Amino acid sequence: MNKYYDTIVVGGGHAGSEAAYISSQMGGKTLLVTMNLQNIAQMSCNPAMGGVAKGQIIREIDALGGRTGYVSDLSAVQFKMLNRSKGPAMWSPRAQSDRMLFSSVWRKELEKQKNLDFCQATVSDLLFDNDKILGVVTSIGTKIYSKTVVLTNGTFLNGLIHIGEKNYGGGRTGEQASFGITKSLERVGFSSGRMKTGTPPRVDGRSLGFHIMEVQQGDKNPQKFSFSDETKPLKRQLDCFLTYTNKTTHDILKTGFDRSPMFNGSIKSIGPRYCPSIEDKINRFADKERHQIFVEPEGWDSIEYYINGFSTSLPEEIQLKALKQIKGFKNVKLMRPGYAVEYDYFPPTQLKKSMETKIISGLFFAGQINGTTGYEEAAAQGIMAGINANLYVNNKDSFLLRRSDAYIGVLIDDLITKGTEEPYRMFTSRAEFRTLLRQDNADLRLSEKAGSLGLIGAKRLKKLISKRESINKLMSFYAKTSISPKEVNCILRKKDSAKLKQSQKISKVYSRPNIYIDDLCQVPKISTFLNRGNFNSEVISQAEIQIKYSGYIEKELKNVEKISRLENLKIPKGFDFKSIKSLSNEAKEKLVQISPSTLAQASRISGVSPSDISSILVKIGR
Repeated sequence: MNKYYDTIVVGGGHAGSEAAYISSQMGGKTLLVTMNLQNIAQMSCNPAMGGVAKGQIIREIDALGGRTGYVSDLSAVQFKMLNRSKGPAMWSPRAQSDRMLFSSVWRKELEKQKNLDFCQATVSDLLFDNDKILGVVTSIGTKIYSKTVVLTNGTFLNGLIHIGEKNYGGGRTGEQASFGITKSLERVGFSSGRMKTGTPPRVDGRSLGFHIMEVQQGDKNPQKFSFSDETKPLKRQLDCFLTYTNKTTHDILKTGFDRSPMFNGSIKSIGPRYCPSIEDKINRFADKERHQIFVEPEGWDSIEYYINGFSTSLPEEIQLKALKQIKGFKNVKLMRPGYAVEYDYFPPTQLKKSMETKIISGLFFAGQINGTTGYEEAAAQGIMAGINANLYVNNKDSFLLRRSDAYIGVLIDDLITKGTEEPYRMFTSRAEFRTLLRQDNADLRLSEKAGSLGLIGAKRLKKLISKRESINKLMSFYAKTSISPKEVNCILRKKDSAKLKQSQKISKVYSRPNIYIDDLCQVPKISTFLNRGNFNSEVISQAEIQIKYSGYIEKELKNVEKISRLENLKIPKGFDFKSIKSLSNEAKEKLVQISPSTLAQASRISGVSPSDISSILVKIGR
């Protein structure tokens, strides 16, 4: 290990792994400092990647040259495309993972990086030169200097674990908390807060009655996350299972409420709204007689199962007693109890779009330190912080993603513009341009941007260009080629769709809601063209989506164009918002605090009205 680096990444979780990987890939001399090298990229909570909106984020990370999608493919035990009954904007890939294999594959990927060093240590202080970062100090006093530092501390900053009435310092079970960084940051002007998250118990699968639970299988034809050819879809999958809590379960859980840190005042911070604990669920939704419990395997060769939906910090004996009342859990053996953890975070309005802090240049935050929850959200911030730390070192402009570019752009804009007072989780509903930001087109949206930074190799770029050309060729064929009533009416009749009275372009017929390529493939001229062109399933599916949803896509593109006009209207640096008398006091306070760089960003700040935007426009002379 050297004492001078371009970038030091503090923390080896999902954000830290992506930040360290991409920084070293870009040629930066990088050091990853983590408290335990055996726990790099550990899945602290559920053994799964992706899900609603989260799956889109993983595909975007992959399209940008990140490694989360690749690692997820190599460690998956089951794959599902969620929301297939809805439109493609809602389709979300999710993989059940082998917990230990996921961490092992990530470590191997990091160890391949020639520009990356590793250090097992606890960072307890930061080195500053006025408003610039200089490096880090470990708990034994070792000083390591760098041009940039990326903090990805997860739940470890002053972490406190709760199980019933017991609590002790720790970032996650079996690992100590990290002290010193919060004080160091507060000394130079940062404000901090506390958040809470939790995890369910893990149980011995040999003690469960799977035969009386509902089987949850993976897709018959599973896909994968990565757009590269380095990974292949699963050929074998493990099953998950579904069961439910009941009134007896709830009654037992209630007997422990007086000893629950959620209710006795031990936990004062706010937990994730969209992933509540089981005690929170039965308290808030008292009218519900049961709640879903997903029983998920921890890996190919593990007897351990994760009890998804049963996050809790109740006393251990209450957890076990309540679990035994769930169908299939009569003889359950508890391997690890559920627990809650409180930790420090720093309100993300203190960041720029690049993930660099406003107060200290060269210092970047990523992951739960910014108030987010979830592996995917952390990894997304990690890759963006890693990219921009490298660009900072090389005196280049920051790489930024707009809300219309990616879910990652939505995530970052929400954080730095609106902030968060509870653990932030990404949903499709947060993205106003979700028809454009689909999981299937992440490479078409982002890989060329990544290529311009050298994050994507020539081989992948060549493949992308070929894919785009094939899609255009196929769509052109559909748009220019006519189909007669004789060729298609028998198919339309079977699908209860109105018959053609005269020839129409294939795209016109194809745009009907209940007509799909599998139906039209029966038409000889279409099947001949598809076979001759040797189009793969990705190209065929992409063309189908673009034709069927062309009206929605065009509408969103127009909205993007309108928003882009505001994005192009820059607010001068150091602009005096307080001098505008017509602004409300709330607007002035928020605008000064966040210091938006464009009119579009200012318009998204809570408490800033359209009339406030008009006043700012007048002031800056537009």
